[in-house]
Amino acid sequence: MTPAATLTQTPQSRGERPGKGARRDSDRRRERDRALRRLLPLVPALLLLLSFFAGPILWTVWASFTNAALTGENASHTEFVGFENFARLLGDSSFFDATVLTAVFLVGSGVIGQTVLGLALALLLYNRSAVVRMAVGGVVVGAWVVPEVVAGFVWVAFLEREGTLNGLLAAIGVAPQNWLYTAPILAVILANTWKGTAFSMMTYSAGLSEIPTDLKEAARVDGAGPFQVVWHVVLPLLRRTLATTLLLVTLQTVQVFTLIYVMTAGGPGERSMTLPLLMYREALRFGEIGYGTTVALALLVVAGLFSVLYVRALRPEEVR
Repeated sequence: MTPAATLTQTPQSRGERPGKGARRDSDRRRERDRALRRLLPLVPALLLLLSFFAGPILWTVWASFTNAALTGENASHTEFVGFENFARLLGDSSFFDATVLTAVFLVGSGVIGQTVLGLALALLLYNRSAVVRMAVGGVVVGAWVVPEVVAGFVWVAFLEREGTLNGLLAAIGVAPQNWLYTAPILAVILANTWKGTAFSMMTYSAGLSEIPTDLKEAARVDGAGPFQVVWHVVLPLLRRTLATTLLLVTLQTVQVFTLIYVMTAGGPGERSMTLPLLMYREALRFGEIGYGTTVALALLVVAGLFSVLYVRALRPEEVR
């Protein structure tokens, strides 16, 4: 055998056992190939997530730093404007009014309305007969499945000057008035509470069914009344359900647009102009896409602040 042929032979061809370094390299290659084979099936799902979820969010963030518009010169020649939209937002009185109205709408219809009323209905229906639960649940869920446009028209017909409410109040001598003009934010709060209570009621009913009856019986034996059983036994065990429901209700409520637009369109004036309606007005009616997306980011911050508040207030005591 020539010296050159000897140099080109591998340890395996020469009948020698591979060294530790060669075995480590071989193990690394096998692990890398195994990891690639595991990740390959996830590629389509990752592409869908990036396209349908992360993509629009990243575009919104980008647009908020530009002067993008629907029409005009800025539509064809969009430029980067830095924090100009955010500075304009902080000096916009309509934005602060809309933020306050959004918080009022969220607390009134989401926290107090849907959460408290949903919990009360779930407690009242607990251990009731199937006929009662089906009757009440059917009415409440029926309101939930009604499209927002239809729900808006129903409440307009109920609250307008010639509506059903004024017909009922006339029986006790109350002068008729258009409630959509005299109390517009209260009108949309009532409508959203009516429409969304079913979701809270169903989640709390599911949570109540998981509470052991032995704990409630033991509290009653110790002399606790119905209210004390609910306060000291039921509510602490519903803490996680409360936090989850409040979080979901908040995310649903802050983005309510159709119901308010059908009932008041944000008016009269701006007395029911919440952040989703302000975002629509700025982006689509006034054509300022850049500023409208900045309002959308502010709406995301408002929802995030309320979500953090719920999670911190309702987290289990053992992790505080």
